[in-house]
Amino acid sequence: MDYEAVAELGPERRRALFERDAGVDAVRSDVRDIVGRVREEGDVALRQFASEFDDVEVGNLDVTDAAERAYDEVDEATREAIEDAAANVREFHEAQLPEDWRREFSEGRELGRRFRPLERVGVYVPGGTAAYPSSVLMGVIPARVAGVEQVAVATPPAEELNPVTLAAIHAAGADRVYAAGGAQAVAALAYGTETVNRVQKVVGPGNKWVTAAKAEVRGDVEIDFLAGPSELLVVADDTADPGFVAADLLAQAEHDPNASVVAVTDDEDTAAAICEAVDARIDDRARADTIRAALESDASGVFVARSMSEAVLFAEEYAAEHLSIQTADDEAILDRIDSAGSVFLGPYAPVAAGDYATGTNHVLPTNGLAKVTGGLSVDTFVRSTTVQRLDRDALADLRETVTTLADAEGLEGHAASVDARFTEE
Repeated sequence: MDYEAVAELGPERRRALFERDAGVDAVRSDVRDIVGRVREEGDVALRQFASEFDDVEVGNLDVTDAAERAYDEVDEATREAIEDAAANVREFHEAQLPEDWRREFSEGRELGRRFRPLERVGVYVPGGTAAYPSSVLMGVIPARVAGVEQVAVATPPAEELNPVTLAAIHAAGADRVYAAGGAQAVAALAYGTETVNRVQKVVGPGNKWVTAAKAEVRGDVEIDFLAGPSELLVVADDTADPGFVAADLLAQAEHDPNASVVAVTDDEDTAAAICEAVDARIDDRARADTIRAALESDASGVFVARSMSEAVLFAEEYAAEHLSIQTADDEAILDRIDSAGSVFLGPYAPVAAGDYATGTNHVLPTNGLAKVTGGLSVDTFVRSTTVQRLDRDALADLRETVTTLADAEGLEGHAASVDARFTEE
């Protein structure tokens, strides 16, 4: 692995780094067909797609009972790890709960805001090449904390569903569990089938097929956001431990061949040491082929900036899903970067800690979306309503303002609705 200079990046390289693509457009047409079939054929389509895409003949699509059994059957150490992580996720998200409020802004004019949870949500949990019980906790627990009445999980079918994932589903408190994966699972949650109950919002990470399906159903059902493969950007200086940085890059690269893993530093020796440490460790990893593919992507690399200011500008433009800051003054660097899904400060805050157990949510915006949105939270599962009460004097104070603006917009009825309160004058 070789490092590159930020100042020497050409237009194509910059596009690959800063205009990352989840590959959604390439599968949109096929996904549209899948969604249409599920909408029309329901459970029949889900079973056919399970056979075609997952090579599994599905009997019961509802596997809720299996989750309860799995919780009792997994080993004690695994169960304790699930519960410890769940407790931390729950505690962090409970701190996010919004409170209803009202106050008097002027005499007789009382305004406020109240919050209510959604009623039914669906959480997609990936399967495939790896099991993701952690994604269960990140999706289900915030919904539960928000007060959502019905929380369903969809996860890809298998000859034997991963028991740790199922145990996590039970621990997180999901109401229903469906053996359905990919675009067809998103469609089932969005529109309902004979077995799957329709939800109001679909959340959770997935591959490009899942992301394309979320884009397809958006409008008929709410979604969280369109997420792509995992991303990590490490900002390091000459105080960083190259081995720590390399370990973090390798950890995120093992997610997906399309993962984007980047380190940027203002110190050339540090860049060289990071590259050396990465190369020395790849072959020791169980998912070495996946890691190597991710590192060879045009959206990955180790870069040398001419200054820490240039490194900061690089990080802000990148707007990473995960941002690790391993510098002498990490707080000062953080103050200069606004766009990131989740930030990990210092040498002892590896991204893996947040992926599993610190309590923060790992369902995060990718592809630069951190510039405009944040990750999954309690806010994802609540809606707000504004409230106002006026007494007669307060309305009188606003009367001329309202009627003047209403007349300017040609909405005579709006003005009349105010004037009607003062007809006796």
